[in-house]
Amino acid sequence: MEAFKVIAFTYKNLPLEQLGKLHLDATQQAEILPSLKTKLHLQEFLFLSTCNRVELFVCNNVPANTDFIVSVLKELNPQLTPEELSTLAVGAELYENDLAVQHVLRVASSLDSLVVGEREIITQVRKAYDACHALKLTGDFIRLLLRQTIETAKEVYTNTAIAKNPVSVASLAYRQLRELGIKDDARILFVGSGQTNTILAGYFQKHKFANFTVFNRTREHAEKLAALLNGKAFTLDELSLFKNGFDVLVVCTASSEAIITTSVYQSLLNNETTKKVIIDLGVPANVEEAVAINKQAHYIDINSLKAQAEANLELRKGEIAVCEEIISTKSKQFSLLYQERRIELAFGNVPKEVKAIKELALNEVFAKELNTLDAQSKEVLDKVLTYMEKKYNAVAIKTAKEVFRSPFN
Repeated sequence: MEAFKVIAFTYKNLPLEQLGKLHLDATQQAEILPSLKTKLHLQEFLFLSTCNRVELFVCNNVPANTDFIVSVLKELNPQLTPEELSTLAVGAELYENDLAVQHVLRVASSLDSLVVGEREIITQVRKAYDACHALKLTGDFIRLLLRQTIETAKEVYTNTAIAKNPVSVASLAYRQLRELGIKDDARILFVGSGQTNTILAGYFQKHKFANFTVFNRTREHAEKLAALLNGKAFTLDELSLFKNGFDVLVVCTASSEAIITTSVYQSLLNNETTKKVIIDLGVPANVEEAVAINKQAHYIDINSLKAQAEANLELRKGEIAVCEEIISTKSKQFSLLYQERRIELAFGNVPKEVKAIKELALNEVFAKELNTLDAQSKEVLDKVLTYMEKKYNAVAIKTAKEVFRSPFN
C-alpha cells in the first residue's frame, strides 16, 4: 500500500467557504477529474465531496508533499489565488499507507464526521465511487478498499450504538428550527431537491407541516420532491418571480455561487416584515452574506450546528472506542486481503504458462509416443493432464498465500 494516499480538506481545519471552492458538481467532475488523473499521473483516483469535506483517494508513486497537494488544488480549481492555495494546502490532512486505509474506514463509519453516528456518509462514499468508476478513474485497489469500507461501516452501524437515535446535519438543523417555535402552518420554500433537502423534507412532513414549494434547477427533480410533500414545483429561474411569501427558506444546492442574493431575497419577502428562518446547508453557502446577517432573519448554517454536533459527540464517546477496535481489525484484514490480491495478480499468468507447457508436451516433446496410443487412451491422458493443470494452479496460489500468512514472515 506504499502508493495509497488520502488528501483531506475538512471542516476541522478549514472554513467552509474555502471547502466550497473545491466542490465539483457532476458536470464539472466529468470535465476536470479525468484530466487531473492524466496530468498528475495517478494510477487510481476517487473524489469525495460532502457538505463539510472534500477528500481525494490517490494511488501513485509520487511523494505526497505540499507541492503535490498544490498541483492537485490547481487542477481542481484553476481560479484559486496564491493565498487560497496556501490556506488550503496548509489546512490539508495527509494520510499514507495503512493510516490512509484507516482514515477511509473512519470516514465511512462516521467517526470523522461533524455529526458522529450519521449514516449518510456511507451513501456519499458509495456514490462517489460509482461516479469515479464511471469516469474510469478507479481501479482494483480502490475497488477492493471500497468493498472493505462498506463492510466495515455496516458492522459499525449494526454492532455498536454509535448510530443509536441517529442524527445528521439535516436533523440538527430541523431541531434548531423547532426551537424557534415555527408553527405547523408555516410556508416552507425548498431551494434544491438533493439528498440533504429530501431528508429535511421528511422531518417537516413527519411533523405535519403541509405548505411546501420546491425550486430546483431542473423541474423534473423539483417535481419529485414536491410530489412527496404534496407541494408545488418550479425551476430556479422562477424563484425571483415567486410572490406568495414564506416563513422558512431551506437552501441546499450544488451551486458554487450564492442562489439567494439580496435582490432575490427581497423579491421573495414581497414586502413582508415578519422574522423569517433561513436554513442554508450549501457548501459553499447558498445564501449571500448580506442576507445571512440580516437581523430580520434567523440564519442556520453548518457552522451554527457545531455546538449541537459536539454535544452529540459527547453522547457517543463510549461507543467510539468499540468502533475504533472494529476499524483497527478491518484495517489489518484489508492489508491481508490486499497482499493476497497481489499474489493472485502475480500468479495471473501461471495458468497460461502451465497450459502452454502441457500443449508443448502433447504436441512436440511426446508427440511420437502419443501417436502410438489409441483414441481412448489419448482422451484419458488429456483428461488427467487437464485435471492436474487445474489442481496445480489452485495449489500454487494457495501455497503462496499460506507462505504469506506464515508467522515467520
